[in-house]
Amino acid sequence: MNNEARIDKWLWAARIFKTRTIAAAACKKGQVSMNGTTLKASRTIKAGDVVSVRKPPITYSFRVLQPIERRVGAKLIPEILENVTTADQYELLEMNKISGFIGRAKGTGRPTKKDRRNLEDFQNEVPEFFGDFDFDMDDDNDDDTED
Repeated sequence: MNNEARIDKWLWAARIFKTRTIAAAACKKGQVSMNGTTLKASRTIKAGDVVSVRKPPITYSFRVLQPIERRVGAKLIPEILENVTTADQYELLEMNKISGFIGRAKGTGRPTKKDRRNLEDFQNEVPEFFGDFDFDMDDDNDDDTED
């Protein structure tokens, strides 16, 4: 096995990105870093390096166990990398999932039909304290005539 690999190939081979092109684009956008320094796609990595990948809203961190350039089966991924992402990043991800479409990120597109229905249900919801209250203010016993 080779003791070095290009970062874009490793990110693809380790199944962090779906394609090598997407991995290279992430490097170009500055979403991949090591020790606080952004990496170019051609940068080589070796075993023991810790690579940070920013996939909004969180930043994942991976320790390189084997620098590979050829994609392997998903069952072999634990031999390739170690996930060292901190727990607070996963809490941030969970909070983002809970918030739903309220904190919708810019550029994520239009709300889905389900989002629209949820919003309409929320807006049309009648509070409990209005339960069986009769809003009809017309009382038949009103005396409109004066004596």
